[in-house]
Amino acid sequence: MTTATKNFDVKDMGLADKGKARIEWADQDMPVLRAVRDRWTKEQPLKGITMSACLHVTAETANLVRALKAGGADVALCASNPLSTQDDVAAALTKHYGIPVMAIKGEDNETYYRHLEAMVLREPNVTMDDGADLVTLLHTKYVDKGKNVVVSMEETTTGVIRLRAMERDGKLMFPVIAVNDATTKNMFDNRYGTGQSTLDGVIRATDMLIAGKTVVIAGYGWCGKGCAMRARGMGAKVVVTEVDLIKALEAAMDGFQVMTMDEAAKVGDLFITVTGNMHVIRPEHAMSMKHGAMVCNSGHFDIEIDLKGIAKEAKEIRKDIRNFVDEYKMKSGRSMYVLAEGRLVNLAAAEGHPASVMDMSFATQALASEYAVKERKNLQKKVYTVPVDIENWVARLKLESMGIAIDTLTKEQAHYLSSWEHGT
Repeated sequence: MTTATKNFDVKDMGLADKGKARIEWADQDMPVLRAVRDRWTKEQPLKGITMSACLHVTAETANLVRALKAGGADVALCASNPLSTQDDVAAALTKHYGIPVMAIKGEDNETYYRHLEAMVLREPNVTMDDGADLVTLLHTKYVDKGKNVVVSMEETTTGVIRLRAMERDGKLMFPVIAVNDATTKNMFDNRYGTGQSTLDGVIRATDMLIAGKTVVIAGYGWCGKGCAMRARGMGAKVVVTEVDLIKALEAAMDGFQVMTMDEAAKVGDLFITVTGNMHVIRPEHAMSMKHGAMVCNSGHFDIEIDLKGIAKEAKEIRKDIRNFVDEYKMKSGRSMYVLAEGRLVNLAAAEGHPASVMDMSFATQALASEYAVKERKNLQKKVYTVPVDIENWVARLKLESMGIAIDTLTKEQAHYLSSWEHGT
């Protein structure tokens, strides 16, 4: 049953206490973000700012929006994917923390866009996106509302690709901070977070033994590297497919077999797409897969697997033969299994990234919003990277929280690195 008002829309407010415990559990493992929240509670750097966030509604995200509210922002949240919402967290944020949430796990497309539009109609000054759906809406259907936005943050690779295209075409209406491009985000969140949570989602959905299987990873960016690393660590034979010459070479040098998807389709037991592009797995690939092949996606949008095209080549589709598993019976007599409807398997079938790694991503996200608000008059309608000072602060605190100390340069060393006089 849905509880709905014009301010929030969640599945069941009765889940709020369970969600609060879940948020607090994650908070224990997010010391850097907690440090931001503690400072912001005193300094209120976001006071007077109306923020709309379109993010995965998880316990980790809950602690980010808690920090934004502590900093003085009037913040509301909707989901950036129909299957990624944790319903207990959505209820808890609304009931216990006074943060309006519009998100229900499994919501249909109409509801998803209604929730997005509710975020737009709040007339935010600042937006946060994971996939650029909110920003796209502000540039198309609600251009008048987009004029109120002074800056936006983008959390994922797919969104940054879209935003850089908008900047290139001269269509970008306001500055954007590409949080995804921060090293404290992509090197850790994308690699270690996606790697672990994707395999977690696959195992929860299928109960598959990874050891001994041939796992095909489509894409060798940071997410692909993480998935390949974790699959190999669990005993899989890993194949990588790529369109980028350098990344393909890197995958080969890292010890993975590199093939075209046409070749890989014939040998893979499990396929994971993490490219940020569309139709990486197409009907011709599905028709050549062995019986029982599992196919899933951990890229942001559900277009990496051409399910509409594949459906035309299937003689029967059986939905939910297990939770988050659909069977596509091909005309050849073989069956292919699609996980989580081709959506983010790590969030649909599992719990997303562990709090410890999201601690860095969301601390960077939070501090980027503080920087953007302070510097908004100096920012042009461009996509900006996160300032290095923010990255260093996040990395320093994360190391401290892990009990790790590192060396510092001596004056002599610092002088040597900054001079040219010293020879051999």
